[in-house]
Amino acid sequence: MRYLKLLGWFLLLFFRVQAQSADSVNRELTVDFEVRPRTEYRDNFMWTPADSVMPRLYVTQRNRLSITYRHKWLKLHASPQEIHVWRETGKFSRVGSINAFELYAEPAIGKNWSVRIGRQALSLDNGRLFSAAPWSQQSRAHEGVRIFYNGKLSTDLMVAFTRPYGTTFDAAYSSVASHQYKMLVLHHLKYKFKNSWTLTTINAMDVFEKPDAEAQHYHRITNGGRIEYAYGWLYSTMNAYYQYGRTATMKRIGAYYIQPEVSTTVAGTTFRLGAEILSGNKSSIPTGKTHSFVPLYGVAWKFMGNMNLFTRFPTDVGDKGLVNPYLFVIRQMSKKLSLRADAHLFYSQFSPAKENDRLEGTYLGFESDLSLNYKSVRNLEIIYGFSFTIANERMELLQKVPDAGKTPIWSYLMISYAPRLLKWKRK
Repeated sequence: MRYLKLLGWFLLLFFRVQAQSADSVNRELTVDFEVRPRTEYRDNFMWTPADSVMPRLYVTQRNRLSITYRHKWLKLHASPQEIHVWRETGKFSRVGSINAFELYAEPAIGKNWSVRIGRQALSLDNGRLFSAAPWSQQSRAHEGVRIFYNGKLSTDLMVAFTRPYGTTFDAAYSSVASHQYKMLVLHHLKYKFKNSWTLTTINAMDVFEKPDAEAQHYHRITNGGRIEYAYGWLYSTMNAYYQYGRTATMKRIGAYYIQPEVSTTVAGTTFRLGAEILSGNKSSIPTGKTHSFVPLYGVAWKFMGNMNLFTRFPTDVGDKGLVNPYLFVIRQMSKKLSLRADAHLFYSQFSPAKENDRLEGTYLGFESDLSLNYKSVRNLEIIYGFSFTIANERMELLQKVPDAGKTPIWSYLMISYAPRLLKWKRK
């Protein structure tokens, strides 16, 4: 009911603005709808230690309405959505969640400034630290105030907060309920030089409440950015961040993330070669310190494989860090069909096994992903994916596979139909 009231407020504000006397400035209202069912099958691997190891087939569906009103000095946007789950818990179907993906007002301030107030997605840079998580059915958003400046230099500053979210529906299908911070302060800047170089910086501080004390907080700070160079057929980039502050157990953080990548396109085929390095802890680290990097609120599958074996850091890597060399090959077969093939090697930075154990070492496994994207008609997209992993026994130590002698597989079929229901303009 809370989200229905907010949507009603949004529509009331729209009609009040619309009722004002007309002027020479364009006003525009667009209404889009998306229905996105997805069938997934997975076997012999676990996203969490509590997962069942039996083959699992289930279907989720996202129904999302997007309403946007634009005026010279104001933008209003609402995205109510319903996440439906089929055959997951022995029932024919159930509602996973009814919520608002986004719900904000954005008044303009002057020529290049604007302020966005409310629930909003954060899609920054390449999505590694902050992403709207478009793959997940619920996606990801944050609630707060964000100030934009758009000119030759683009920058924005946001302060976000969390509040007690309802427990009526499954938190796993909410766009905000998974956030644990009390406050998030974020600054993002992007500047493109005239000589083919682009610089991006992201500086963030999230503040948490200590679980075992009242009115006490701790914070985690992440500083860094990315530099890009594009010239002709060559594109290269380097992403680097340093993280410090405290953990929930008050350990001092000193961690880093590095991602070099080069790419090129030849005869309609794009090749991307790179690696991710997330620091971790060796066995001899002093008590009270940690070197485990946490990639904040970004997406993992875009860089670490479609099977999402490593998404919860540092838990999924046993606090030992991760090194992920990868190769992406993307081929545009025709105007309607594209093919993507990914290959990943996984190593922990430090061995998850005890010293002198027969499993001592860092190699974890190899993952291969194949994706087909077919756009048969306008607004309709069909995507099929198949992935498998050749896992080392060290994956068993990390509780990612129950038996390294069997091949973990994952496959999905997703259909997205997103028609525009209304587009209205008035001068």
